[in-house]
Amino acid sequence: MPCPFRAVMVRAILAGRGVADIFDEVSEDLRAERARQLLHRYGYLLILAAVLVVVAVGGWKVWQSRERGDRDAVAAAFITASRNASTPLGTASPARAEALDTLTRMAANAPGGYRTLARLRAAALKVTAGDLPGALALWDQVAADTDADPQLRDVANLLWVQHQIDAGDPAAVQGRLAPLIAPGNPWRPLALECQAWLLLRTGDTDGARAILRPLVADMRAPDGVRARAGGLLTQLGETPPQGTPAPEAGG
Repeated sequence: MPCPFRAVMVRAILAGRGVADIFDEVSEDLRAERARQLLHRYGYLLILAAVLVVVAVGGWKVWQSRERGDRDAVAAAFITASRNASTPLGTASPARAEALDTLTRMAANAPGGYRTLARLRAAALKVTAGDLPGALALWDQVAADTDADPQLRDVANLLWVQHQIDAGDPAAVQGRLAPLIAPGNPWRPLALECQAWLLLRTGDTDGARAILRPLVADMRAPDGVRARAGGLLTQLGETPPQGTPAPEAGG
């Protein structure tokens, strides 16, 4: 390979250029020669890197598209199952049976949010179908799922309690109620109503009255809860109080 320095020197001398210009041109030629050598030696690595970047970007786009498609498919399946689950009850309801089958599969395999909703919806269908143990198991799954929305976990616990007030172990029921009756919990009024029923079941009438009185007067509680609490107090031989909201003290 000819020496670039010698060739440049010869060209510069013949052209009558100065020493500084000569060395500048030599430096440029040396850099160009070094770049050609590096490209010849490592060019395949640059090509490979470029290919890998293109493949990675393409794969990411495909993955994103597939993820969107999967989410859309799950959403469509949940909406269809919910619509079928809302068909009127009857001796034979293929739509409800199909909805329960779909929701049961989603309760096991769907992504987090839809899995939780599917479990709650499937549990409601199981209750209407007379399968209380199956519904209780699904509520347990939601309540124990630390990835589920905390309010939905509270809903699962409340539904479990409402269906175990009459026959469930009192200690287990009370354990589920404890976080629900805490001040600030949005389900507190409904949970207090359940606790009053639990106390009546275990024979603590005075304890039930102590919960029902402030619950009737709590203007923040749903009207239905207040009305039922007032009716229960009347059955217990006490005139429901009228007046101010109940304090946020524990039940």
